[in-house]
Amino acid sequence: MENNGSLRKTMIKEPPNVVELPMPERGLMALKVAVKKAIEEHAREGLPIYVWRDGKVVEIPADELRAQSILLGAESK
Repeated sequence: MENNGSLRKTMIKEPPNVVELPMPERGLMALKVAVKKAIEEHAREGLPIYVWRDGKVVEIPADELRAQSILLGAESK
């Protein structure tokens, strides 16, 4: 998962007045949170996720998801 670092940085803190943000920005924030939760759930349940990479579908095993989760958690400390 190559771009998780940048995704993680954008999701660190939400602004205090989320309801004052434009709807497209709020929608994007909600989508990012939903994707993060889905990835965490798949890792916890031992299920892979599938992503589109370099013009084809690629499976990312749960072990790799867990490893990324641990690395991302360490980066935020």
